[in-house]
Amino acid sequence: MFTRGKTPDQPTPAPAPPRPASPEPAKRQAAPSRAGPSIISADVKMKGSISSQGELDINGLIEGDVRASALTIGETGGVKGEVIAETVVVKGTVEGTIRSRKVQLCSGAKVQGDIYHASLAIEPNAVFEGAVKHSQDPLSGGNAQSTVPPQAANGPSIVS
Repeated sequence: MFTRGKTPDQPTPAPAPPRPASPEPAKRQAAPSRAGPSIISADVKMKGSISSQGELDINGLIEGDVRASALTIGETGGVKGEVIAETVVVKGTVEGTIRSRKVQLCSGAKVQGDIYHASLAIEPNAVFEGAVKHSQDPLSGGNAQSTVPPQAANGPSIVS
């Protein structure tokens, strides 16, 4: 019934040779930036440095330096150490230096330390104690230009 057109003396076709393994794992490794952010939940407390090539969302407490392409510190999150990322959004607390091209301090954020930035936004009710320094390349750590004149930063000068 299913042998129409075949005669019993014809050999069956040989199976296709196996294909070499496709570079599927390489594609998966090359796409971490398209994946969702890595999340550190509110009940996590860590000591040590964290480095990510993708996005990082911190809702717990980190004692150490944090480096990522994009970083969000949630309302319950906190970092004690240096923060380095292309973009940083702070809703919680940071005690240490922030180096980022784009920094946003949301309402309720508390930052104690210096901020090196190319773009900075501070919403009302955000608390910031430290120096703000504009830099074309804040991630490199050098050539920062202060946005506050030295006399204003040190208070009024009195000459007697």
